[in-house]
Amino acid sequence: MKKFLLFLAGLTALGLLLANLGPMILLGASVWLLYIVFKQFVKSDSTAGKIGWIVVGLIVLSIAVSNVYAVVGVAAAYVLYWIYKNWTSRTQNSTSEKGDDPFTNFEREWADLNK
Repeated sequence: MKKFLLFLAGLTALGLLLANLGPMILLGASVWLLYIVFKQFVKSDSTAGKIGWIVVGLIVLSIAVSNVYAVVGVAAAYVLYWIYKNWTSRTQNSTSEKGDDPFTNFEREWADLNK
C-alpha cells in the first residue's frame, strides 16, 4: 500500500514538475539576466548608463517575480527525488533485513551441510 501511495505521489510530483517546467526555465533565465544587468550596472561610469541599467533590471525583475510560482516546480522536483530515494532505500533495507537473498541462504545451508 505504501508503494502505491509513493507511486501516486510521484505521479503528482511529476505532473507538477512538467507543468512548471516553462516557468522554471524563465525564472532561471531571468535570474541569470539580473546577474548580467547588475554586472553591467557596476561597470557603467555614466549616470545615464546606470539609469538605463536600472530600468532594464526592473523589467527583468518583473519577469522574475511573475515566474516565482516556478518554486512549486522546484519543490515537486525535490519531492520526486525524495520519493526515488525512499523507494530504493526501502527495497534495499527490506532485502537485507529479511535475508531473502538466495545466495546468502545457499552459503549458510552449504556451510551447515559440510559440518
